[in-house]
Amino acid sequence: MTEQGPESEDTIDPMGVTEVLNSLIESGFHEINRETNGLVLSGFSAGLDIGFGPLLMAVMLTLSSGGYGDLGTELLLASTYSVGFMFVILGRLELFTEHTTVAVMPVLDGRASLAELGRLWGLVYVSNIVGGVAFVVLIVTLLPDLGVASPEAFETIALSLVNHGFTWLFIAGVLAGWLMGLLAWLVTAARETTSRLLIIWIVTAVIGILHLPHSIAGNVEVLFGVFLSPLISVMDYVVFLALATIGNAVGGVVFVALLKYGHVVRGGD
Repeated sequence: MTEQGPESEDTIDPMGVTEVLNSLIESGFHEINRETNGLVLSGFSAGLDIGFGPLLMAVMLTLSSGGYGDLGTELLLASTYSVGFMFVILGRLELFTEHTTVAVMPVLDGRASLAELGRLWGLVYVSNIVGGVAFVVLIVTLLPDLGVASPEAFETIALSLVNHGFTWLFIAGVLAGWLMGLLAWLVTAARETTSRLLIIWIVTAVIGILHLPHSIAGNVEVLFGVFLSPLISVMDYVVFLALATIGNAVGGVVFVALLKYGHVVRGGD
C-alpha cells in the first residue's frame, strides 16, 4: 500500500462539507460584527417581505374550491408559503431562524462570544417581529377591502397554528427550527441561484404542508387572525410566539449547528 502524506489528508473533502462549514462561520462572524443599524433595517425588511407568503396563502385559500385536508389545496398553499422565504433568503436579509444556525457557528468555533450572539439574535428577532406587525397593520388598515382574500381564510390559517397545546407548539417549533437550520446549511452548500431557489421551496414547503410554527412567518399568520377573527385572542398570539420562538431556537442550535459543527470538526472528515 502507498502511504498518504499530510498533504493528501488535507485535500480529501469529496463533499466539500468543510468548505460549507467555513463559509457559514465566516458569514455568521460577519453578521455578528455588522453595525446595529444595518442589522435592524435588514431584519425589519425581512419581517415585511416574509408577510407576502401568508398573504398569498389567504388569497389562494379564498380562491380555491378546496380547503385544508384537500391534497391539491395543501400543496398549493405550501408552495405559496415559500414565496416570502424566497424574497427574504435570496434577498440576503436577516432572518432570526436562519441565525439559530448561522450565527451560532462562529461561537462554536471560538470566534464570537455568547453575548455577541445574544445581541445579534435580539436585534434581528425584534426587527423581524416589528416588520411583520407593520406588514399586517399596513394590509388590514390600508387594504380592508382587498377582495381576493376573505377574513375566513386568514382565520383558518391562524387557527391551524394556535389550536394546539403547549407541548405540540414547542415540539413542532423544534422541527421548524431544525428545517430552517438545515435550509441555511443547504443554501450555503448550493452554488447556483436555481439550486438555492429549489432548496428554499422544498424545505419551506415542508414546513408549510406540516403546518409547523415558524416564529417569524407565523407572527404574520397569527396576527392576521387576531385582527380579523373573534376566535383568536392576543393571548393566543403571545403563547404561540413564545413557544414557537423557543422551539425554533432549540431546533436550529441543537439539531443543526451543534451536530453539523461537531461532525465536521470532531468527526475527522
